[in-house]
Amino acid sequence: MKILIDADACPGVIKEILFRAAERTKRHLVLIANRPVYIPPSQFIRMHQVESGFDEADNEIVKRLVKGDLVITSDIPLAAEVIKKEGFVLSPRGELYTQENIGARLSMRDFMEALRSSGIDTGGLSTLNQNDRKSFANQLDKLLTQ
Repeated sequence: MKILIDADACPGVIKEILFRAAERTKRHLVLIANRPVYIPPSQFIRMHQVESGFDEADNEIVKRLVKGDLVITSDIPLAAEVIKKEGFVLSPRGELYTQENIGARLSMRDFMEALRSSGIDTGGLSTLNQNDRKSFANQLDKLLTQ
């Protein structure tokens, strides 16, 4: 299992958790983004920059993904594509997206997007807190040790 990160929107604190996990478990970790992203010196961690453009990073992640890989993203359509290819998907808040819950997440995303496009302010995600970090670290550990 390699780990692919949708790195443009991934919080720094989550990247740090992933850097430590890659070193500890000796797993390959690839950050994919439209702009340069800091990575520590490591034989297990790489950064791949894609062209600027809508879904360029997502398309690269799907292209590189093989069955059983882990993708870190909060992008619901990308998560759905990963699940179709039999990968694992974990959000930076520690939510594991699965075949059983991705349909509901896609429906909610589409509903919220329709509200926003009609001018309704739906607010945004709350700031990543300590519980989110702990949930992410716990779910990551479960996935990497199974």
